[in-house]
Amino acid sequence: MADQIDLNWTDPNSVRKAIRVQAPQAIAWKVFTEQLDAWWPLAVYKIGKTAAVNAVIEPRVGGRWYECGDDGSTCDWGRVLAWEPPSRLVLAWDINADFQYVPGLGTEIEVRFIAESANTTRVELEHRKLDRFGDRRDQMRTIFDQTGDWGKLLASFAQAAERATD
Repeated sequence: MADQIDLNWTDPNSVRKAIRVQAPQAIAWKVFTEQLDAWWPLAVYKIGKTAAVNAVIEPRVGGRWYECGDDGSTCDWGRVLAWEPPSRLVLAWDINADFQYVPGLGTEIEVRFIAESANTTRVELEHRKLDRFGDRRDQMRTIFDQTGDWGKLLASFAQAAERATD
């Protein structure tokens, strides 16, 4: 079973979360990058006008990160800045404080997949450059750290990764 790891992070322009997942590094990577619909709560965490049915990270630097609507529409979230399977992913999060896509906003999400053993992976996520939200930085930091919570998303991801090993 996954367990959250306290990182004691205090940078006001960054939120860091980590979780230990009972899954091999390659499976953790695959579930995170290829199976977002298995763990991302698309009914709630979406920005498009229609119901979201999937989210996609295109597997290359410069690739899109977007949601797919039930009507076939797509809605960008950002871009892939680093693609280093199975250990590191960096995504541009171009969604502003009103949860609208703004090309080039450029907060960043870095995810590291660290093999601790053959069947255990430590996943560390940092959402940084929150100063790009301007005077709404503190509000967004609270959302990412507590109310919307990357920790909750990582827990959902960990459950999906652990199911993928069964």
